[in-house]
Amino acid sequence: MREILAALAVLLMASDAMAAARIKDITTVRGVRENQLIGYGLVVGLAGSGDTLRNAPFTEQSLQSMLNRLGVNVMDAGLRTRNVAAVMVTATLPPFAGRGSHIDVSVSSLGDAKSLQGGMLLMTQLQGADGQVYAVAQGGISVSGFSAEGDAASLAQGGVTTGRIPNGALVERTVPGQLDEDGPIVLELLNPDFATSVGMAAVINDFTSSRYGVRTAEEQNARQLTVFKPQGVGAARLIAEIGQLRVSTDTPAKVVIDERTGTVVIGSNVQISPVAVTHGTLVVRITEMPMVSQPGPFSDGETAIVPRTDIAAEESEASLAIIEGTDLRTLVRGLNQIGLKPMGIIAILQAVKSAGALQADLVVQ
Repeated sequence: MREILAALAVLLMASDAMAAARIKDITTVRGVRENQLIGYGLVVGLAGSGDTLRNAPFTEQSLQSMLNRLGVNVMDAGLRTRNVAAVMVTATLPPFAGRGSHIDVSVSSLGDAKSLQGGMLLMTQLQGADGQVYAVAQGGISVSGFSAEGDAASLAQGGVTTGRIPNGALVERTVPGQLDEDGPIVLELLNPDFATSVGMAAVINDFTSSRYGVRTAEEQNARQLTVFKPQGVGAARLIAEIGQLRVSTDTPAKVVIDERTGTVVIGSNVQISPVAVTHGTLVVRITEMPMVSQPGPFSDGETAIVPRTDIAAEESEASLAIIEGTDLRTLVRGLNQIGLKPMGIIAILQAVKSAGALQADLVVQ
């Protein structure tokens, strides 16, 4: 943990000169968004690792329906193939994706298939939230994990029932109205903040005043910023120009703690008022050492197990340290001086927050 905190301080010092971020990296344009697609399909060509048709009746029904459409009547046949698997296919339709462009798709097993390795996804329609078909997916599945098993042991790494098809879907329908050419441009901050919104409006106004002679930006709230297009300037050109402008972002003071993994993330604006902290560890060891009691010779006694418990308590030494941090570097240096493990850091931060000395929002996940 000390190494992590030290590396965090070094990264902070290296990033002081790069505190300003590009507008395109901290905002999104209203109307320019991705759309989620989903579909149901069949994967064939599996080497006996597909669905068990009796345990996955939807796979059998889908296989029968597909073969019937292809002119093969199997309604009364008892299918026993293990080379087919029912899957859910998902994809993300990026903005401005035109007809004929390709997008990646993800494939996930729906039944009891053991692996999708070497499988081929048959033509699958991908629908949007409105029920319209926007893309069609088909192709060989790439599985990153592997699985091997024997009679007494098995080994698996990654997911073998999920995979991807790079450029596996062909876009058939476009999403209209993603960018309004007539109205103003609305920028939305990914991390809403009033100071960032006001500062971004000032930077944009300085740029448009010098280039076009007009002030175009007006902050609406902590999230939204409206930019009016100058006369004769298209929306795409204006977005490209202001997207390269750099703005100093302001972030709230926040400490995020994940107790399950022992992760602590401290924001750059976190401050700690002067406080004295000590942290000791109490270890209690309980050892069971049962003894066997044997009866005397020629007696009517019985052999018995007598319980014996040894309890020992040990508390490590701890020193009292003063923690005070007006910036992140000072705070990290103070925590490093104590030399604690992650769980100790978490306990101290929670106690300091309870004492009212942590001037930040503490988020425990």
